[in-house]
Amino acid sequence: MTARDAVAAGAPAPENPPRRALALHRELDRVWRNDPGLWGQVTSLSHSTLGLRFMGTAFVFFGIGGLLAMLIRSQLATPDGAFLDTALYNQIFTMHGSIMMFLFAIPLLEGLAMYLLPKMLGTRDLAFPRLSAFGYWCYLLGGTILIIALLAGVAPGEGWFMYTPLSGRTYSPGVNADVWLLGVTFVEISALSAAIELMVSILRLRAPGMKLTQMPLFAWYMLGTAAMMLAGFPPLILGSVLLEMERAFGWPFFDPARGGDPLLWQHLFWLFGHPEVYIIFLPAAGVLSTVIPVLCRTRIVGYGAVVAAILGMVFLSFGLWVHHMFTVGIPHLALAFFSAASMLVAVPTAVQIFAWIGTMWRGRPELKMPMWYVLGFFLTFVMGGLTGVMLAVVPFNWQAHDTAFVTAHLHYVLIGGFVFPMMAGVTWWMPMMSGRRRIRGLGEAAFWLVLIGFHGTFFIMHLTGLMGMPRRVPTYPDNPEWVWLNLTSSFFSFVMTIGFALFLMDIVLQALLGKRSPRNPWRAPTLDWALAVPPPTYNFASLPGAALQAAGAIEAMLPLARGEGFLPGAPRGRREILVTSVGTARPEHVAVLPFNSALPFVLALAICGFVLLMLAGFYEIAVLALIPVVGLIWMWVRRAPAGNDREEIDVAAGLRLPTRPRSGTTLTLSGLQCLLFADGTFFASLLFGLAYLSLVSPGAPMPAWPPDARILAAGAAAVLALLATGAVCTQRALSRSEAGGRPSASLIAAATLVFVALLALVSQAIWQLPDPTRHAGDAVRAAIIAYVGLHVAVSAVFGAYALDQARRGEPPPCRSGALRSWRLWHGYTLAVAALGMAGIWAQAAAA
Repeated sequence: MTARDAVAAGAPAPENPPRRALALHRELDRVWRNDPGLWGQVTSLSHSTLGLRFMGTAFVFFGIGGLLAMLIRSQLATPDGAFLDTALYNQIFTMHGSIMMFLFAIPLLEGLAMYLLPKMLGTRDLAFPRLSAFGYWCYLLGGTILIIALLAGVAPGEGWFMYTPLSGRTYSPGVNADVWLLGVTFVEISALSAAIELMVSILRLRAPGMKLTQMPLFAWYMLGTAAMMLAGFPPLILGSVLLEMERAFGWPFFDPARGGDPLLWQHLFWLFGHPEVYIIFLPAAGVLSTVIPVLCRTRIVGYGAVVAAILGMVFLSFGLWVHHMFTVGIPHLALAFFSAASMLVAVPTAVQIFAWIGTMWRGRPELKMPMWYVLGFFLTFVMGGLTGVMLAVVPFNWQAHDTAFVTAHLHYVLIGGFVFPMMAGVTWWMPMMSGRRRIRGLGEAAFWLVLIGFHGTFFIMHLTGLMGMPRRVPTYPDNPEWVWLNLTSSFFSFVMTIGFALFLMDIVLQALLGKRSPRNPWRAPTLDWALAVPPPTYNFASLPGAALQAAGAIEAMLPLARGEGFLPGAPRGRREILVTSVGTARPEHVAVLPFNSALPFVLALAICGFVLLMLAGFYEIAVLALIPVVGLIWMWVRRAPAGNDREEIDVAAGLRLPTRPRSGTTLTLSGLQCLLFADGTFFASLLFGLAYLSLVSPGAPMPAWPPDARILAAGAAAVLALLATGAVCTQRALSRSEAGGRPSASLIAAATLVFVALLALVSQAIWQLPDPTRHAGDAVRAAIIAYVGLHVAVSAVFGAYALDQARRGEPPPCRSGALRSWRLWHGYTLAVAALGMAGIWAQAAAA
C-alpha cells in the first residue's frame, strides 16, 4: 500500500526529515511577502495584513461611534437640551447604532477571525485571499460613504432599523434614507464575503488529521457565526433592495395604500436583527473559550457540551425575531411561541457560562490582564441575559417596549457579551500581532474606568426606563425622577469614554514602545502560538500533522520551522496550501493561491461607482456601470491560478497529491455552494414576502390581473423547458470533458438554450406582467421575475466563459472548474425558476 492509499484509509502520513530553518524561511518569504510601499498595502492578499486592517479600521469607526454617543448623552444630560436640534439628533443616534452594528462589531470579529483561524488551523492562508481583500475594500468604501453623508448633513435619521413608513419617500424625501440602504448593503457584501471565506477555510483547510471534533473551540464558534451570517444577512439585503426599489421606482412593497405593509420591513429586518446579536456574541464566546482554559492552566470543561450549545444557539437564534414585534398586534398564539423560544435560547447560553465557570473552578486562575476583562464579561453579560429573559415575557415587554430599559438591555448584551470579551482577546493576542509586551498600568486603569463608567451609565437607564422614559427622544419633560438619572448616566458615559480611550492608547503604545515579547508568553497549547511573534506572512514553514498538533505549541515550534511537517517550503515558487476533507481532515490535494493583486480594490471601486450613481439618481447610467463590474469579474476568474490534475506534489515522505482533484469538490466549488446557500436564503425571504403580502397583509386588495392563461402557461413552460434542456446539455458537456473529449457542441447548445430562455423570460415580463407600481402584489411578482432573470443572465455569462475557456484550449480547468460551477449554478437557477413561477401562480389563484 502506498502512502497515499494509507492516508486515504485514515492512517497518519509520515512526516518530512528536518531541514535548515533559515533557508526555508527565506524561500517562503520570497513567495508570500507583501509588495513594498503603499502600493503593496493596496495589493496585499495576506490574511494577517487584512485581518489587522479590518480590526484597525473597525476601531476607527468605533471611535467615531463613541463620539456620536457622547453627543447623544450631552443632549440628554438636561431635560430641554439645546445642544442638538431634532433633525441632527436623529441623524446622530441613527448613525451611532448603524456604525456600532455594521461598521464596528461585525468587521472586528471578521478581522480577528481572518487573522487567527489559519494560524489555529495549521494552514498558511484562507481559501480565497482575493475575496478577503475585496470584502475589506467594500467595507472601507461603504463605511466612508456613510461617514461622509453624516458630515454633509444628509445621513439617515430614521433609526438604525429604518422602520417604514418613516423611511419611505413620503416622510424621508431626500437622499438620507438611500445613503443607509445602499451604503449598508454595500458593506454587507463584505460580511457575506467573509462568511464564505471563513466557512470554506474551516471546513477544507484544517491541518492533516485535525478532525472536526478536535479543532479549537474558536473555530467551532466561527463556523457557527459564518453559517448564521450566510442565513441572516440576506433578509436584510432583500429588505434594503425592496425599500430602495420603492423609493427609486415606486414599487409599493411597504405602502398600505397600494397593498403593501410596513410590518413586512420589520419581519425582514429582524430576521437579520436577532441572529445578529448571536453573530456578535459567538466569536466573543470563542475568545472566552480560548483564554479561560489557558489562564486557568487546565482544559475547557465540557468540550462536547459547548459544541452542542453552539449548534443550539445557531438553530434557535432564527426563531426569535418576532419578540422585537410583540407590540405590533400579532396573534396571541404567535406571542406565546416566540416568547417561549426567547426564553429557550437562554439554555445554550447558560451551558457555556457554566462550562467557563467549571473550567475556572477546576483550574488555577491567574489574574492577568485578559482575565480582568473576562470577569467584567461575567458581571455584565449575565445581567444583560437576565433582563433579556424579562423582555421575553410578553406583558413586561408591552410595558418596557421602546423605553430606556430596552436601550440598557441592548448595551448590557452587546458591550458585556462582545466588547469585554473582545478587549480580552485583543489584550491576549497583541503580543502576537505586535511582537511586543504590554506597558503595565494603562490597561488596568482602562478596565476599571470602562467597567465603572459602563454600569454607571446603563444600569441607571434600567431605572429610567422603568419610570417610563421613552428612548430615541432629544428632549423630555422636566420630571424630577428623570433629570438626575439622566445627568448621572451622562456623567458616567464620559468616564467610560475615557476608559476606552486609555484602552486604545494602551494598544498603540504597546505596538510602538513595548519591549520585545517572547514566543508564547501565555504558555498556550494552541497552534497559533507555535509561531514567531509577529508571525511571518506564510505562518508555517511546514504544516503540522496529527503528531505535532498533539505535541502542543511549545514542542511543535522547532519541528515545524525545520520543515518536518507537511508541504515544507515553497520549492515551486507558488503559494501552496493543503486542502483536506471536511470530517477527518484527510489530505486531498494542494491548492495554488493567487499572488498579490490590485483587482479586488478595482472591483470594489467599480461597485462603489454604481452605488454613488444610484445615490445621485442616475439610474440608467448606473445600469451601464455594471458592465465594467462584469468585465472585472471575468478578469478575476481568468487570472485565477490554474492547477493541473496531472501534476503531483511531494507533500510528505511517500505522499504525492495533485494540485487539482480529478473528482471531489474544489475550494471554488465549496465557495459557490456557500454562496448559493446565502442566495437561497435571499430567495426564501422573497417568497416569504410574497406569501405575507398575499395572505396576511391588511393592505388594499389586489386588483384583477386577467392574463391570457394559455399564453402565460405556454411562456412559463417554454422558459422551464429551455432551462431544463440547457441543464442536460451542461451535464453532457461536463461528462465529455471529464472523459477527455471535446465538449464544444454541448457547450454551444447549452449556452444558446440559456440565452433563448433569458429572451423568453424578458418577453414574458414585458408583455404579460402588470405595472409593478400598481400594487404590492404586482411588485413582488415582478421582483421574483427579476430575480430569476438575473440568475438566468449569470448562467448565460457562465456559458460564455466556458465557451471561451474551451476555445483557449484549457481542458484541465474546464474539466474541474467553469463547467462544474456552471452546472451547479444552472441547476439552482432551474430550481428557483420553477419555485418562483409556482409562487406566482399560487398568488394569482389565491387572488
